[in-house]
Amino acid sequence: MPGRQKQLLFSVCGLLGLSCALTAAVATGLPLWLRGAVLCRTGAELVNATGAELDKFVGELSYGLFHGQRVKQCGLGGRAARFSFFPDLLSAIPTGLHVTVIFFCGVVTLFSSVATGFFFFNAFGRPYETLQGPVGLYLWTFITCVGSCLVMVLFVSEVKLSRLSERIANFNEGNFIFQTYTERYDRCFWLFFLIFLLQGLNALLVRLAGIQFPFQQNKEVELSGGAADLMY
Repeated sequence: MPGRQKQLLFSVCGLLGLSCALTAAVATGLPLWLRGAVLCRTGAELVNATGAELDKFVGELSYGLFHGQRVKQCGLGGRAARFSFFPDLLSAIPTGLHVTVIFFCGVVTLFSSVATGFFFFNAFGRPYETLQGPVGLYLWTFITCVGSCLVMVLFVSEVKLSRLSERIANFNEGNFIFQTYTERYDRCFWLFFLIFLLQGLNALLVRLAGIQFPFQQNKEVELSGGAADLMY
């Protein structure tokens, strides 16, 4: 591939990597990861509420990785309150799993930035080491893809398996019991899915630039070496 086209492809990859790094950094701090509703089961059972009457006992809940907001409805109007995971909810949430999600968000941000630098270096500089060359482009992109995938999987596990929404709704509640009514993943969660897709696109663009996958290249070298041995 001509040098100008390769520079253009690497520049596009660098811009995509930069957008992934900025998106991951912003999405990590916003309270827009999950939005749902919680039912005040105690109040609904007391009055035997059904149908439209349940709306008086359904409150709202939205949160991210660091803070969020909840509105509790128990038949007498809503009670809005803001909360923070650190340090307020440390005793109520699966702390290890939650910190792991944040850690991989940092991994995605860091290695997206690293990949951006190496893409621009390969576009306008002269790669002289393996990590600055073809293998490095695939390596950083692969790490970012895996990291973004782990962020989504671990967050879904925390929400579904650990019942994170119910833990938050029932925190410091002595008289009422709340249960999850509806849940849907919000914009920041889907932004990490977009990062996963963009990094996959980056890998395809690198391949389009004429750079073979590292394992494929090694396999071809071994096959050529074996053929040479047979000749001699």
